[in-house]
Amino acid sequence: MIDLDSLAALDAVVRHGGFARAAEQLHKVQSAVSYQVRKLEEQLGLALLDRDGYRVKLTPAGAALLAEGRRLLLHAEQFGALARQFTEGWEPQLMLVADGILPLDAVFSALKTLSDERVPTRVQVKVEFLHGVQYRFEKEQADLMIVKDYAPDARLLAEPLVEIECVLCTAPGHPLARAGAVDLPELQEHVELTVQDSSERGDDQHMFGGERVFYLSGFTAKKQALHMGLGFGWMPRHLVDDALAAGSLCEVGYRGGSRYRFTPVLVHRRDRPLGRAGRRLADLLRGGSAPGMTSG
Repeated sequence: MIDLDSLAALDAVVRHGGFARAAEQLHKVQSAVSYQVRKLEEQLGLALLDRDGYRVKLTPAGAALLAEGRRLLLHAEQFGALARQFTEGWEPQLMLVADGILPLDAVFSALKTLSDERVPTRVQVKVEFLHGVQYRFEKEQADLMIVKDYAPDARLLAEPLVEIECVLCTAPGHPLARAGAVDLPELQEHVELTVQDSSERGDDQHMFGGERVFYLSGFTAKKQALHMGLGFGWMPRHLVDDALAAGSLCEVGYRGGSRYRFTPVLVHRRDRPLGRAGRRLADLLRGGSAPGMTSG
C-alpha cells in the first residue's frame, strides 16, 4: 500500500525545489524527508528523482507517478475533510418525503442552499401522494416529510406550514363547465380525475364517489387530462391559477363547495433527532415555504 506521507514528501520536494525547503514546509528534519522519498522509491522499485544535478528533478516515471499521486493526496484531503464534517454532526444521508400536491419550489430552493453551503450530507427527496407520503416515510424510515394529511403518532413531531387552497377544475368545453351550478349527483355522472395513492389505503377523502374514476401518476398528468376535457378534479391553486386566469381551465360550480383549504405539516421523528443537515433543511423549509406555499 502506498504511504501517503511519503507521497506528500515527494510532492513537497518537487514543489519547493529541494529537500531543505520541503523539510521546512513539512516541519520535519531534512533527513526524515529524504528517508520518506527513498522508502517510496524502494517500495515502487523505481527512481522517482534525478539527484545528479544541482537541483533534484523528477524522472519521467516520477513525473507520471506524482501526477497520479497528487490526485490521491487531494482525494485523501477531501476524505479527511468529509470525515471531520461527519464527526461535527453532519449525517451521511438524509431523506425527505414530500406530498406532490404541495409546491416544490421551497424544497428545491432549500436543496440549492444546502448545495451552495457545501453541506456534505447526501439528501434524497421522494415525492408521493395522499396516504402514500406517510407510507413511504415509515417504510423507508425517512427523516422528514411534508404532508397534506397524516396519522398523528406520539413518536412524531409536526409543525404547520402555510395554508394551501385547492379548486375543483375542468376544461371550458366540458359539460360541467357549461352546466352552471351543479349538485353531487350531477358530478357523479362524469369522470373524476385523481392521483394514485401508493399506500393502498384508499382514495382521497375529497373524492365524490362516482363510478368512473381515472387514477393518474401525479398532478402534471392530472392537469394535462383536465386540459383535454377528460374529466374534472381537484387541483392545488398554485398549479392552475394561470390556467384559470387565461380561461384554459375553469372552476366547477359545485353547490357543495368548489374550493377547500388545508394546512400541510412538516414532520420529523421524536425518537431520532435530526442531525445538522436535517435541522438546516427543516429551518429552510420553514422559512422558504411562504413564497411557494401561499394560498393566494
